[in-house]
Amino acid sequence: MVWKAIIGLGSLGIIFSIILVIAYTKFRVEFSEKLKKIIETLPGANCGACGFGGCEAYAKALVEGKASPDLCAPGGRDVATKLATILGKEVKLKEPQIAFVRCQGAQGIATDRFEYIGIETCKSANIIGGGYKGCEYGCLGFGDCVSVCKFNAIHMGENGLPVIDEENCTGCGACVSACPRGIITLIPESQKTIVACISKDKGPLVRKVCKKGCIACGICEKVCPTGAIKVIDNVAIIDPEKCTNCGICVYKCPTKAIIEKIKFRPTARIDENLCTRCGECAKVCPTKAITGDENTPYKVNVEKCIGCGECQKVCKPKAITLYDTEGLELSKLT
Repeated sequence: MVWKAIIGLGSLGIIFSIILVIAYTKFRVEFSEKLKKIIETLPGANCGACGFGGCEAYAKALVEGKASPDLCAPGGRDVATKLATILGKEVKLKEPQIAFVRCQGAQGIATDRFEYIGIETCKSANIIGGGYKGCEYGCLGFGDCVSVCKFNAIHMGENGLPVIDEENCTGCGACVSACPRGIITLIPESQKTIVACISKDKGPLVRKVCKKGCIACGICEKVCPTGAIKVIDNVAIIDPEKCTNCGICVYKCPTKAIIEKIKFRPTARIDENLCTRCGECAKVCPTKAITGDENTPYKVNVEKCIGCGECQKVCKPKAITLYDTEGLELSKLT
């Protein structure tokens, strides 16, 4: 009986092995040289930002002509250029994007409706009564975004809000998908002025639950010189293509819901020898930083100046120049 069992199992093993060999030979996918080069070029993060189930799936789609070579967020422009070269295609490079947390509802800034005791994830906390925060749009602070980031680009700050490391962020969007509140968005790398709030509640309610929420007052929309800001559904929205990062909306926002990622702003200076004392610069200055009259040379109070450049735009004799903090003329900087 033992020998019969051994012979029977051995025979089955041989038969199944033959079937597997035949199946492998028939259905295997040959890796072309082009496919190998593409896979070697991709970063191997398998983050899914390209819309495919990993780098290999994206590579196959590229070879089959079903995808564009500029979809790899972690690889950025360098990888997109290399992929286009391998494929023999031209690619229009997109501006890199980075994640941004559109909430300032930290401890002491936003109120809580109740004490949450349960599974410490944002997804779980959001299910219980719509979250414990007074603002139903505010960050819950349990770091679901941190746990899904494969590039170590997010950590939780001491104030209970996520902090984005822009140098490590690849704009893959994993944190955007993980946030149950939708407060993390991808923005162009060049965008420096952002509304850090997504609340669609009316102003009076926002004031009750958050000190830095957008109250839809419309001041930013009125003062924006390029028409880049619109208040839609009770929250200000900035069009990055129109925004010049002048900083006027940041200065005027009563709740400081609009922030800017600019460490040092430039300052304006007036050349008295060129100034005709027309006063147009003083009229457009949003911070009243320029003073003077027909008999007194116009001067700029650098402590009040935010470097928006509006005065420079209206100065016909070109007597106004913007300088950075080290005294270098901005137009001459590279």
